[in-house]
Amino acid sequence: MRIKPGDLLRVDGCASVQFGGDRALTLRVVSVLDDRPTFDGWIWLAGYVLDAKGLATDKRELFVQRAGLHPVTAAVFPVGCRQAGTAVSAAY
Repeated sequence: MRIKPGDLLRVDGCASVQFGGDRALTLRVVSVLDDRPTFDGWIWLAGYVLDAKGLATDKRELFVQRAGLHPVTAAVFPVGCRQAGTAVSAAY
């Protein structure tokens, strides 16, 4: 899987033990940090953590195993009107 800005990913214990159980999160990728050294199969990502409504709650940089990332479709978030300034999908 090629990861690029704009992708939605589920990050859980398959990607790194620190995201196991209830610490799993959904991340909208802002950038792939290719300039940082990694181990084979690992990757640095920068992005926004999204809540159940698809709204950004935090900006994070993550060091995770590429093979453990799961793509997420935007359809998992509720459809409806959002107040101006709350959507982050196009605001990064």
